Amino acid sequence: MGFHTYDVGNADALDDPSRFRFLSVEELLSLFDPRGTIADLGSGTGFYTDEVAPHAETVYAVDVQAEMHDHYRQKGIPGNVSVVTAEIDDLPFEDGALDGAFSTMTYHEFASEAALTELARVVAPGGSVGIADWSRNGAGTEGPPTSERYSLADARQAFTGNEGFTVEQGDERFETFVLSVRRTADQKSGRSSGGS
Repeated sequence: MGFHTYDVGNADALDDPSRFRFLSVEELLSLFDPRGTIADLGSGTGFYTDEVAPHAETVYAVDVQAEMHDHYRQKGIPGNVSVVTAEIDDLPFEDGALDGAFSTMTYHEFASEAALTELARVVAPGGSVGIADWSRNGAGTEGPPTSERYSLADARQAFTGNEGFTVEQGDERFETFVLSVRRTADQKSGRSSGGS
């Protein structure tokens, strides 16, 4: 993943309800269609995964750190959620296996052309992806240092530059940005089947 991964020693902080002041459940659900088979990219302790699960058929909680999944298991994982330990640029899903995906405050950890191409491979045409993350233009009093963040313009350009997505909406706020994209029929992935 990008600059860093979240310190597992601070995992309890990821379950702090004050996080909703930066991204409410209603706002998150407005960024993508939560129905069907969904992936939470950088799921951590499952804080937002738990909020999306009642609206989805299946949710894959994807995180690169197995220790985050251990923390999530201790809390209790909903029956329709499965944990997946993987990098975003090498997802263990078949082509078009996901109806959608979302990422909450983790885009800066995996943003790369390879990750977006992989996302285009696994999200079915017409599927939606919602991104909410800390903005490079924020004050930096919360979240990672601004030097490790992207702006809405950066994220919009990354998704626009990938033939697999069309940007539908975006908004930059005081400390964060949100972006909603849709998977198009064309993509430039060279991979033909599931990740390794």
